[in-house]
Amino acid sequence: MAVSLDGFIARENGDLDWLPSGEDVAGEDHGYHAFMDTVDAIVMGRNTFEKVLSFGVGWPYADKPVVVLSRSAYELPADLPDTVCVLGGTMTDIVAGLLQRGFEHVYVDGGVTVQHFLRDGLIHRMILTVIPVVLGSGIPLFGALAEDAQLSLWDHRSWPSGLVQLTYEVNGTNT
Repeated sequence: MAVSLDGFIARENGDLDWLPSGEDVAGEDHGYHAFMDTVDAIVMGRNTFEKVLSFGVGWPYADKPVVVLSRSAYELPADLPDTVCVLGGTMTDIVAGLLQRGFEHVYVDGGVTVQHFLRDGLIHRMILTVIPVVLGSGIPLFGALAEDAQLSLWDHRSWPSGLVQLTYEVNGTNT
């Protein structure tokens, strides 16, 4: 997940205009494609899904299985691959279903979705790419937890553009 230095994933209106453009980070490989090659499936909240669609660049995940979480009936656009589906239910049930389908490395995207997965102890590793900007307000990546989530730094990288990538193992997770 990309996050501002002060912990926000988007402006209060959902805008991502603060993320660096390709020319801002030209020549820097932040590992996104290599990471995506290891991912079996993607789980994202409906708001994140709609934000991805709003980019207007076509479906970026090719034939990668994508689960869109929604608490209410939601109809997907007809032009999406049949690897995209909408599911509801608990995060534990969603993960159990993905494991039954043979998916082991799931990329969880979207602030509320990450919060639910973290709260339920379903995040094993967290990769945060810190963008060197302070927004002051916005949509936070993290929310209230019943207890602290203890993390151990597993890896870190930095680039000349100022981006810093922190990879954490989440201690005491269920998966």
